[in-house]
Amino acid sequence: MNTAGYSSTVIKQKNVQKRKAKALPPPRERLVDAAYELFATKGVNRVGIDTILEQSDVAKASLYSNFRSKVDLAIAFLDRREQVWTRDWLEAEIRQRATEPEARLLAIFDVFDTWFRKKTFEGCSFINVLLEADRGSPVWAAAAAHLANIRTIVKDLAQEAGLRDAAKFAQAWHMLMKGSIVSAGEGYRDAALDAKRAAELILDGWPRR
Repeated sequence: MNTAGYSSTVIKQKNVQKRKAKALPPPRERLVDAAYELFATKGVNRVGIDTILEQSDVAKASLYSNFRSKVDLAIAFLDRREQVWTRDWLEAEIRQRATEPEARLLAIFDVFDTWFRKKTFEGCSFINVLLEADRGSPVWAAAAAHLANIRTIVKDLAQEAGLRDAAKFAQAWHMLMKGSIVSAGEGYRDAALDAKRAAELILDGWPRR
């Protein structure tokens, strides 16, 4: 037996395994990545732990060393969703499309129109989780908090635009936003265009400071 050749093969295999291990993100990141894709498209309640483990290629022990429960993983997903969807996409898009605060408020529906027409349109994860979670539960509270953060973006724009009672305006504006998302989920792809027309009427009639 050529022991030198055998040893060389074993060393090469170990080196390959080490390179693969180094290339893989940490277990926590892989779990959140898998949860993000699954929860965003299927919802939290419909996805089991085993499915997340299989997609992330993480052992169950690693899951529970990073998250106390599926609830904590769902909350981590919502946090990631805010960064990816609210901050990096929605907020960035409206600021890129317009410079004036009123124009940015209306640009929200232009961004939504492009989103609604995509085959990958999955709806708003915050709304979906809010509706499927038990009212008052930690996941429900987290989803509600992330929706409130979206209203804060609207409120800040309303204040910049000189609109009176910016918080109340943000509530009304956000109702239009959420309603258009639900309508798009029903299959009505022009929902953002219709919502924008209604939004223009609200904006024109809202008192200024």
